Amino acid sequence: MLLPRPLVRTHATAVAYVARKPFLTCRAFHASAALRAIDMSKVDTTERLAELRKLMKERNVDIYMVPSEDSHQSEYIAPCDARRAYISGFTGSAGYAVITHDKAALSTDGRYFNQAEKQLDGNWELLKQGIQDVPTIQEWTVERVEGGKVVAVDPSVVTAVDARKLADKIKKRGGEYKAVDENLVDAVWKDRPSRPSEKVIVQPMDFSGKSFEDKISDLRKELEKRKSLGFVVSMLDEIAWLFNIRGSDIPYNPVLFSYAVITPTAATLYVDASKLPQDVKNHLGDKVEIRPYEAIFEDVAALSKASLEAKDESETKKKFLTSNRASWALNKALGGEDKVEEVRSPVGDAKAVKNEVELEGMRQCHIRDGAALSEYFAWLEDQLVNKKATLDEVDGADKLESIRSKHNGFMGLSFDTISSTGANAAVIHYKPEKGECAVIDPKAIYLCDSGAQYQDGTTDTTRTLHFGEPTEMERKAYTLVLKGNIALERIKFPKGTTGFAIDALARQFLWAEGLDYRHGTGHGVGSFLNVHEGPIGIGTRVQYSEVALAVGNVISDEPGYYEDGKFGIRIENMIMVKEIETKHQFGDKPYLGFEHVTMTPHCRNLVDMSLLTEDEKKFINDYHKEVYEKTSEYFKNDPLTLKWLKRETAPY
Repeated sequence: MLLPRPLVRTHATAVAYVARKPFLTCRAFHASAALRAIDMSKVDTTERLAELRKLMKERNVDIYMVPSEDSHQSEYIAPCDARRAYISGFTGSAGYAVITHDKAALSTDGRYFNQAEKQLDGNWELLKQGIQDVPTIQEWTVERVEGGKVVAVDPSVVTAVDARKLADKIKKRGGEYKAVDENLVDAVWKDRPSRPSEKVIVQPMDFSGKSFEDKISDLRKELEKRKSLGFVVSMLDEIAWLFNIRGSDIPYNPVLFSYAVITPTAATLYVDASKLPQDVKNHLGDKVEIRPYEAIFEDVAALSKASLEAKDESETKKKFLTSNRASWALNKALGGEDKVEEVRSPVGDAKAVKNEVELEGMRQCHIRDGAALSEYFAWLEDQLVNKKATLDEVDGADKLESIRSKHNGFMGLSFDTISSTGANAAVIHYKPEKGECAVIDPKAIYLCDSGAQYQDGTTDTTRTLHFGEPTEMERKAYTLVLKGNIALERIKFPKGTTGFAIDALARQFLWAEGLDYRHGTGHGVGSFLNVHEGPIGIGTRVQYSEVALAVGNVISDEPGYYEDGKFGIRIENMIMVKEIETKHQFGDKPYLGFEHVTMTPHCRNLVDMSLLTEDEKKFINDYHKEVYEKTSEYFKNDPLTLKWLKRETAPY
């Protein structure tokens, strides 16, 4: 799955993450189907805005900012945190709203221009992000602050880094940027959904491979090295990983609403205790203190105050560590810049390097997931070509989910399936909506980008297929993308190399033809955690030049090509970084390479054999042989899929 632009994506229409196995005791309905059922009609926001402006006036606020994010900068959000969607009526996953006493503006990117135009009523001005001469939402805000205007925001939903940048710009124009701890949208939100209260589960050593005690011990070594007072953990996936627990509070991401504070002598988890069954409490034991979720700000303020009053003068000069994505509210509670050092999270760095148990889990879950994909593609071809069935894109996505759900350890999807036919496949972040999506055309390209959560790992695979006769350009483009996918997977590189440095390998064959794609080539993937995981990635983002790829990283390899209004192609495999043997070791550095784990065939109907080298043909043949050997056992009683698999994996 492509990493969204911007980096943080929220889901305004989100429902609780759903599991169908007994590991999680949550709502038993299809999350994906619920998420796709988006009402595109306009909502009259007149009353909502009037009530909000009344509160703004009472609190001496001239301009109020409503971002999409929750207090943890989550990629997806729970329904109770969909404030921007409530106040604006726009339910797209990316957007930022700003309200003055006489105007309201919403900014979103090109994926959502049409949706925003349909959903925003006459109270709103749409700022089309990325269009020439259209201001950003920050620029639009700054333009209106002259004369001492007060701009306010809930400090828990913006990062301290972003708050400082915007505050400087507002101050230069004569305005004031301030934090209002009460969220004003919450105050006017009628029938606001309650915060999820789903039960937490233990991620056992059989799947985690390392005890939470050892993980905390490693973190404390980092605190000692940095001479820090402690680390305040605010990212939900980091907390789930650190304590070897999982939740179901956020769609597609098995996380729980929580904070944590790790000091040299104590570990405190801030969570609603009613969500912790006895086995979870036993798991955490007396090594972790449980405090209410809401107590985090009061507690960290007390910790900071105590450090300032320490008798040892050297202690008073020490700082707390927070992630550079932690909220402004946390930063303020800890005492601001004098007491806080914002860093790339050491927990995030450690989480990205999987241990052997996690890596083996990735191998195994991708075998089961690959079998599910092959069964789906065989079924889809039979339905479209032989049975002449009429199926829309959502029908396809739902069928794939039902097939996946039969496999051991299945916990739900890892993101909403991108099931796209023909021209829709050219929409990079396409999401089919029932009633508005297209019927799958067997004579056109079909692109399926999908993934699942299993208790032993997280999957994300894209395959592009054609069930009829592709055009010459479609075959050529597919083959160039396939060559790039293979080239990246086969690269050998010295330790210390970043994903930024190898991105061009996947693009080289497209570049040679004057072609390219407008997205990154790879993103990190969690272990039964978020499908998008930092800090690593393959692409041209600046952050991908900051962190070297390391043994144990799991990352996607997904070049593509898209012709607007015609077709789109993407091929995505999950690959894992491993150490390899080379004849020489220049500079006495270890050399690294990749191991693929995705186990479903490429589409032979789209391959232009004349563009492949003998080495590439051998690579594909070896890969397909491995796919057949590892997945064919799932089809002993399924002649349709077995026949399809034999055909698709036959040697070139």
